[in-house]
Amino acid sequence: MNAARPLDVNVCGAGMGGLAAAALLAADGHRVTVLDQAPAPAPVGSGLVIQPVGMAVLNLIGVGELLRALGAPISRLYGEAEGRVVLDARYDGAAAGRFGLAIQRRTLFEALLEAAKRAGAAIRFGARVTSADPLRGRVVLEGGETLEGDVAVDALGARSTLCPDPGRVLAYGALWGLLEWPEGAGFDKTRLEQRYRAASRMAGVLPLGGAEADPTFRLAYFWSLRADRFDDWRAAPLEDWKAEAATLWPETRPILDQIDAHGDLVEAVYRHRTLARPVDGRLIHLGDSWHATSPQLGQGANMALLDAASLALSLREAPHVEEGLRQYALRRGAHVAIYQAASRFFTPVYQSDGRVLPILRDRLMGPLSQVWPVNRLISALVAGTIGDPLGRIGVE
Repeated sequence: MNAARPLDVNVCGAGMGGLAAAALLAADGHRVTVLDQAPAPAPVGSGLVIQPVGMAVLNLIGVGELLRALGAPISRLYGEAEGRVVLDARYDGAAAGRFGLAIQRRTLFEALLEAAKRAGAAIRFGARVTSADPLRGRVVLEGGETLEGDVAVDALGARSTLCPDPGRVLAYGALWGLLEWPEGAGFDKTRLEQRYRAASRMAGVLPLGGAEADPTFRLAYFWSLRADRFDDWRAAPLEDWKAEAATLWPETRPILDQIDAHGDLVEAVYRHRTLARPVDGRLIHLGDSWHATSPQLGQGANMALLDAASLALSLREAPHVEEGLRQYALRRGAHVAIYQAASRFFTPVYQSDGRVLPILRDRLMGPLSQVWPVNRLISALVAGTIGDPLGRIGVE
């Protein structure tokens, strides 16, 4: 079949990558069905940063302007460990519009969901995918229902049931909360800030902006925690943890005062996985189902958006489906490899029980992050531009 002809595409998963792929593929005239196990539309998590490369894809989808009006432009990533600057990354060209855009997950999810619907994609919630046929685009739902297709897209995330490799569960996860911005508390609405004690304690404050239904300016507060200690954290008095968090970063007391119960924070566990073969016949893996990683570089959603744009372009240009899927993997392979390697390096620097790496970080990385050319390299790494991902998928 010529890839330029309309295809029947089953997109498994209504996360950021799945909805972006659905919007772009449906806009190209393909017949797209999105399948998600959630009983109703519901984003997971508090917020994230969309990097310049991700914003380029959101502009293609047609939601960039809306999101810029609601989100918070981030010009700087700043971190301290016991009074010492250990991270100072500034976006190169923030004044010219090249910056990170911090946004509530709810806001991004709703924008992509509406974009997919406008483009003509059919969205089915309460549809749990249990298997897919790699020789075709056919998928099977819980209960036995079978949906035929030409291509199946696995966008089910780090715990995908369609992925042949479960990956490695990382030792550290995090607690995330969506809270109101504390006016007058001294925080900067243009900075992602973090505080560390060694690599076993980390707190962060990320300004997020508002949502269409609620313009209240909010933030994401996050706390690093070993994944095997979530049960202990839930069992202990909340005030004990809040006292520890306030000791690490006293200025966050007005934020911590908004947390009244353990349930006000969402627990996140992370995996690391890079599939050697993101394409298996007519089944393709996209986003975290291909390249799950820790959140240290803040690239998860951006990588999924780039995957979605690459898939749409590759199917548009290729003479047949198989060539289109092959081109998809080739276009994204180098960029994925670079950022997976960077994630493997940086994760133990900021989330681990190690002692040596945090000392090297505190003594070396802070000063070096402010010196050329290291500062330019860090800015490019954070912005997601190393490896020229936009050039490889033809996005300006």
